[in-house]
Amino acid sequence: MKFRLGMRLSFAAAIFMSALALSPARAAVVVQIDKSSQRMAVSIDGATRYSWPVSTGRSGYGTPSGVFRPQSMHRSYFSRKYYNSPMPHAIFFHHGFAIHGTTDIRRLGGRASHGCVRLHPSHAAALFALVQRNGQRNTRIQIN
Repeated sequence: MKFRLGMRLSFAAAIFMSALALSPARAAVVVQIDKSSQRMAVSIDGATRYSWPVSTGRSGYGTPSGVFRPQSMHRSYFSRKYYNSPMPHAIFFHHGFAIHGTTDIRRLGGRASHGCVRLHPSHAAALFALVQRNGQRNTRIQIN
């Protein structure tokens, strides 16, 4: 009887391990945006992996503060509100506010946007891929 019970447990453990191997790995992604320093830090499972300059909302166009989750993601998006401006790799997190790439990279590190969080295009693509790979539900965006 012990042999059969052990065999069942081993078989169940093998099935469980196989299921784990087939399912994609999920990690906790935390995006911290500091409006005073105009920097973004990206952590994966508690370890900081990236630190990038950003541009948040200039005077009269504040970027909201708080804790958010991605609401929608668009590889290619154009602003309906601001002159059809390109917003590549847009991660929308609060109403019409998004983290996205910009072609105006010389202004990164200073307040320049209409409230969105702008990133270098390659950084926006990397963040987009990271959030897509790990899931919107596993991603937290903190803005201070």
